[in-house]
Amino acid sequence: MTVARLAVAWAINALALWVANGLFGGVRIHGAAAYLVGAAVLGLANAVLKPVLAILTLPLILVTFGLFYLAINIAMVALAAGIAPNFTVRGFWTYVGVVVVVWLVNWAVHAFLERTVGRRTPFASSA
Repeated sequence: MTVARLAVAWAINALALWVANGLFGGVRIHGAAAYLVGAAVLGLANAVLKPVLAILTLPLILVTFGLFYLAINIAMVALAAGIAPNFTVRGFWTYVGVVVVVWLVNWAVHAFLERTVGRRTPFASSA
């Protein structure tokens, strides 16, 4: 992953947290540092911890038809809220909402970037 892609992913996560903060009264994020640290923790947790937890709990994910995967996503947001300063989430349904908002914002921004910027390769030939 290039530095530019990492920076874009970090910015998208910060945007998702900003949207979640605006939508839910149970989310309190104050200051740029809270957004940046929260987005960084969320990105690292999703890149490192989430795949490991998903593999370790795969039988439970399968038995619950994927519902336990939601619990893993909630744990990633809870970890970000626990580590980042001035970042709190109150209530189970607020956590669920934050997970959904983070997913939707990531999906929408990636779809937008894919459509506008595209996947250009430096050696793409034009035929």
